Parts: sequence; structure tokens; C-alpha cells
Amino acid sequence: MSKIDLGNLNTLQYDVLKELGNIGAGNATTALSKLINAKIDMRVPKVNLLGFSELASAMGKEEDIMVGILLLLEGDIDGMMMFLLEVDSARALVNSLMGKPNDNVGNNDINFDEMEYSALREIGNIITGSYLSALSDLTRLTIVSSVPSLQIDMAEAILSIPAIEFSKIGDKVLLIQTQFDDDSKISGYFVLVPELDSYDKILSSLGL
Repeated sequence: MSKIDLGNLNTLQYDVLKELGNIGAGNATTALSKLINAKIDMRVPKVNLLGFSELASAMGKEEDIMVGILLLLEGDIDGMMMFLLEVDSARALVNSLMGKPNDNVGNNDINFDEMEYSALREIGNIITGSYLSALSDLTRLTIVSSVPSLQIDMAEAILSIPAIEFSKIGDKVLLIQTQFDDDSKISGYFVLVPELDSYDKILSSLGL
């Protein structure tokens, strides 16, 4: 049985989880910068522990269309991770990667072609892989991720399946909101959902 009560974390535990989110997001931003060969600055991420029912509204309107990339986690840490982007942010990233102009950004265009889908998967794979690599290095825990799956739908719909599955494990998830440089206005969300026992392992690995 887990020793962690996510609804009653002490200040130190909460601060450590926030710092893990900061470092993971920073590592992911560096990887993204290298991927699109452009300097990307990242604002300090906002990190919150939220209930599944609060996730979609925390990202905006529940009916907003988003691009979601989901990975299942196993090894020393079991659970799942998601990286979500607003459609215009996803479009801007794909354009940067493929050397296209941003003429189609700002109109919520969800019609990605096959090459653009492939680019989105690659972006998601690299960003989430870099995030998890930072987490693994810090905790010295083994984290193995599945092949990413990609979905474009309303935020509420994207989050519904993992919410049903992982709400059986715990009612809180770690939401990390990142916004990149002011010019691009690209923003994304990391959703980390370790099983409760995995929270124990993460905090224990850091001496807590």
C-alpha cells in the first residue's frame, strides 16, 4: 500500500515534485530547440496536482481541439505520460520542423497530412523521451515507455480514456504547463500519472 497521500502532500514533497516537473520540462525544451534548430526560451512551468476532472478545464475549454500524445510507462515507474498541444501550437511546431511558413497558424486547422502526422509523432517522441530521461537521471530509476500514440480531438475526449483507467489508481495527476518563447506563443502540457507506488519510489529515490 502506498505511503503517499496525494491529497495531503507536505510542502517538501510537493516542492520536489514541482522541481522534477521543472527540470523535465526544461530538458524537453532543449531537445525541441535542437529538433527545429531554433533557440527556444521557456517560461517557468506552472506545476499543479489536479484531479482528472479538473484537467481539461485547466487547459482551457473542454471542447478545445488539441493534439495529444500518450505513452504508457513501466519499469521502476509504472503509469502513463501525456504531452498535449493546442492545434495552432502543434501546427507551428510542424511548420518549423518542415521549413514551412506559418500561414495556416491561427485558424485551428486540424487537417494534418501523413507527413505532418509523422512529424508530430516524432516531436512527441523526442519531447517526452527527453522529459523522461531527465526524470530517470535524477531519480536513478528505470523508466521504459511505450510507442507513443497520437490523437486529435477535444481535450475532454483525449483525457477521458486515461482518466477512466488511471483514476482507479489515484485521483491526482501532475500537470506541468509550459510556454515557450514569447514570439512563437507555443504552449504545451505535460501530464504525468505515476501509479501511487511509483510516487513512493520517486520520493524515496530522492531521500524523502
